[in-house]
Amino acid sequence: MLRLEKSTENKIEILSLFGEVDASNSVILDEAIQELVDGGAKSIIVDGEKLDYISSAGLGVFMSYLEDFNDKGISMKICGLTPKVHEVFKILGLDQLIPIYEDRAAASAS
Repeated sequence: MLRLEKSTENKIEILSLFGEVDASNSVILDEAIQELVDGGAKSIIVDGEKLDYISSAGLGVFMSYLEDFNDKGISMKICGLTPKVHEVFKILGLDQLIPIYEDRAAASAS
């Protein structure tokens, strides 16, 4: 099960993920990111501190936005990943394409 919370801190949109992102609910993550983009977000932090699991479908959501974000000048950072979830990002090389920070404070400060 996936639960999302959205908030704003210092003009940065925060999308906090709770639970698991898999093929059955990755569309929820996709819709949430698209809503932020449609709302004019220029800086997005995805907080994965409470994210227990992410499948390739969930990672695909992030990958699908990379080119669009570059074209539109939108910054996306990820923070707070557990070692297990962070390893999945590293295996697929997404840690080379999306900045990943230890916590929200570090992501906000960068």
